[in-house]
Amino acid sequence: MDDFTRQFKVIDHRREIREILTSVYESLRIKGYNPINQIVGYILSEDPTYITNYNNARTLICRLDRDELLQELVVYYLEKDRQQEG
Repeated sequence: MDDFTRQFKVIDHRREIREILTSVYESLRIKGYNPINQIVGYILSEDPTYITNYNNARTLICRLDRDELLQELVVYYLEKDRQQEG
């Protein structure tokens, strides 16, 4: 057993979510889909067929926990909204 403590870095996890979501968005756009509609469909249903296989987009988005993805989207939205008010 290892004698060290692993550190969880929220910033790295957020960056990973952002990178995956951006990649999935671009793959959907390139294939001619409406990326927002497809991603929302995936989040609501957790049905991976909303996401194209192009560029491994489906595999990438399935690596993310849907609840964490939704949480990050809400946090990001509210932080942006708060910044615009201030």
